[in-house]
Amino acid sequence: MSSETTSSNKYAVIFDMDGVIADTNPFHAKAFESFFDKYQVAYTQEAFEQHMYGKHNSYIMQHFFGKPLSPQEIAKLEQEKEGMFREIYKTVATPVFGLVDFLNDLKKHDFLLGVATSAPQANMDLVLDALGIRNLFQSTLSSEDVKLHKPHPEVYLKSAEALGVPVQNAMVFEDSFSGVTAGNSAGMKVTGVLTSHKKEELPPCAAYIRDYRDINAATVKSLLK
Repeated sequence: MSSETTSSNKYAVIFDMDGVIADTNPFHAKAFESFFDKYQVAYTQEAFEQHMYGKHNSYIMQHFFGKPLSPQEIAKLEQEKEGMFREIYKTVATPVFGLVDFLNDLKKHDFLLGVATSAPQANMDLVLDALGIRNLFQSTLSSEDVKLHKPHPEVYLKSAEALGVPVQNAMVFEDSFSGVTAGNSAGMKVTGVLTSHKKEELPPCAAYIRDYRDINAATVKSLLK
């Protein structure tokens, strides 16, 4: 949908996925631990917090392996690690507390909904289908849909375009430094979801929540207005 067809009276909420729709980060950490152990790559929990959460696999692999990797090498390693994650997560998938009620509240108030994740499409498909929420979203974008990854705002700009709303009418929900930076750089208001980081560890946000019991559609609309 082109930017010419954006509607100034429409509002949208765009969600990151990992740590925002589902608290997948502990399971990514488990998958990375097994993966790095196999390749005898050193890691710490602190390193995961700084260099894994909210980052794209091309950055993660090169940081932890400590050397440049070709696109083919990255793709092979990513496929292996993400396959390990999906195997671990598929039987335990659960939404962040209060998410489904919040999504339904937003729908009732005529918000358009999108997903904008740095994760591969196979992970996004697993989470949305396991939680049974795919039909609530009008736009779903994953790492394959962009050339530039967070903290670049491309995925959020493309989401707003796909939903047909101007950026100032879109609220982003993010849990990572790079994700909040991407939302802010897109010119959108951002709500920080404090599943992975403390408030002080994130760039400034319009609001902060521990989970979706802390917010409702009316609050989002008032923040956007």
